[in-house]
Amino acid sequence: WTHPPYRPTIEDGRMVGRGAGDMKSGVAAFLHAFLAIRRAGFEPASELILQSVIEEECTGNGALATVQRGYTADAAVIPEPFDHTLLTAQLGVLWLRVTVQGKPTHVLEATAGVDAIRAAWRLTEELRRIEAEMNAPEVRHPAYADAVHPINVNVGRIQGGEWPSSVAASCRFEARVGFFPGDTTAAELSARIEARLRAFAAQDDALAASPPRIEWVGFQAEPYEIGRDEGPLPALAQAHAAVLGGSPASLASTATTDARILGRAGGIPTTCYGPRANAIHGIDEWVDLDSVHDVTRVLTRFIASWCGLRRAPERRA
Repeated sequence: WTHPPYRPTIEDGRMVGRGAGDMKSGVAAFLHAFLAIRRAGFEPASELILQSVIEEECTGNGALATVQRGYTADAAVIPEPFDHTLLTAQLGVLWLRVTVQGKPTHVLEATAGVDAIRAAWRLTEELRRIEAEMNAPEVRHPAYADAVHPINVNVGRIQGGEWPSSVAASCRFEARVGFFPGDTTAAELSARIEARLRAFAAQDDALAASPPRIEWVGFQAEPYEIGRDEGPLPALAQAHAAVLGGSPASLASTATTDARILGRAGGIPTTCYGPRANAIHGIDEWVDLDSVHDVTRVLTRFIASWCGLRRAPERRA
């Protein structure tokens, strides 16, 4: 990092820091939109709920807990840092864990052993082939027709072996798989991928002798879609036009958000609209501060339009 990640630093109109873009900036924009309405002497004429939840990055259970507790609404807006676009589609996401057992031997007789790391890597290559098939133009969802590489199978973690001079006894990797809206359900796709990996393993001498253990952990997230003329999107588009001019672009996200929880489980028409950020989850994550200001202005107008306003009662000291 150029600066300590947990010490916010402002340079050239950007705030740099861990989580500055994803997603402290969006929460700050909403809070200041509420404050702007209050400072103008008004309050929303209908109920307005701010939720800040955990687990969006790995299960969605934080948002799901709010649905289970009975919180509902006519619309929801999540201020994801998507650069002033309106979310209309997002992928489903699956996480899997694969464990391979090898046959450890000393390196002096390595050919007598079974290298679990090499065997596991062959399974990751089969996942790459699945990824290529899912990205084929003829099977793409229309919203992702122009995306460079919408479906990503990411092997994000791998652990294996004991020390340099032994053939690895075991290896475990964890991967993330995306999939299109309307393509299949999370349960159906996980079953298909598992069958495909087991079929591959059956043709591999090492893996056939010791079949891999396949577990589905964390995300089992369904995809989500909403039309430009549904829920809060028209009012948000009008607020965007009033503040920034023009019509906001639609976004078909190659990731997932809590929109699927609020939209599918909660029955709440949901979209995302937030500031411009870069390097989220990465080194030197930043958010454009003028963009945060603009999003605050758009959200203030949206709240006024959607909820209506009324004079706030005077507060006594």
